[in-house]
Amino acid sequence: MKLPVTIAGGGLAGLSLGIALRLRGVNVTIHEASVYPRHRVCGEFLSGITDEALERLGIRNALNTAVPLRTACWSNGTKILGEMTVSGRGISRWKLDDLLQRQFTALGGNLVTQSRIQPAPGVIWAAGRPKNPSEWLGLKCHFRDLPLTHDLEMMLGTSGYVGLARIEDGMVNVCGLFKRQQISGARGHELLIAYLRAGGLFSLVERLESSAAIEESFTGVAGFTFGNSGEIPFSIGDAACIIPPFTGNGMSMALESSDYALQSVLNYADRSCSWDEASRTSSQKQKQQFRRRMAVASLIHPLLTSCAGLGVVRSLASAGLLPYKTLHHLLR
Repeated sequence: MKLPVTIAGGGLAGLSLGIALRLRGVNVTIHEASVYPRHRVCGEFLSGITDEALERLGIRNALNTAVPLRTACWSNGTKILGEMTVSGRGISRWKLDDLLQRQFTALGGNLVTQSRIQPAPGVIWAAGRPKNPSEWLGLKCHFRDLPLTHDLEMMLGTSGYVGLARIEDGMVNVCGLFKRQQISGARGHELLIAYLRAGGLFSLVERLESSAAIEESFTGVAGFTFGNSGEIPFSIGDAACIIPPFTGNGMSMALESSDYALQSVLNYADRSCSWDEASRTSSQKQKQQFRRRMAVASLIHPLLTSCAGLGVVRSLASAGLLPYKTLHHLLR
């Protein structure tokens, strides 16, 4: 008889691993602090994960309704700095998380919402990082009637950057990372617009003010740091590592981390290895697979979030010297 598995956190990593384990006969309980459906601060597009990985996790069909994303650009809000062809899928976390939790429970998984548990041996940690002081603030909101020049638009401001991505039902997800500032009197999507204005992205502000904000989709997050984490053993998803969002690889890495952890968890459930051995092999595989993209992202991120760095990026872009395709490959 297989040993049961407990997962803390019902986001992309926790749900996808839970589904994969249920498909292989493992009893799984997931504890999720929130309820479904819910909005999350997220770029809301997948780019980089293979169909083979999605098949192993058993979640490929959940992405059948995602919007195909083929074109992308970088700009400073007024001028396009570079364009590229991409292969991605746009889908909101509101929809995707709900689809995955329904699939998990339909497979007989035990999902306990509004429940928090503590790290412990036998618990796979997919509940994100503990909040710590940080200079970063993430804000996101959905908009309707917002025309795009490309399926994905990335814009560089003076205090952060923002991405626009097509998602389901004709909506556009607008999600930005900003250095925290004292901005008073703005709430909801107006706070996002205030940060964009403070970062000098006036053209985007005009576009957003001419479109329709879906106010209930607005959400924010603070107190997070980028990079690898060794705080909690047997971590997956954001709890294991958070890549800077300009890469557009966060959702894919959450799912990939579940794929890389799967065999270790199965070995533990089959009693062929100890919990500590399963945790160690899973952590090693994730670090090995993510090492290059995390290193490249850590070098580029400061350039996109400092005045001096932005000057260098814009000069290189104007001279046609930024290798977008190469960087895109290195970050996946």
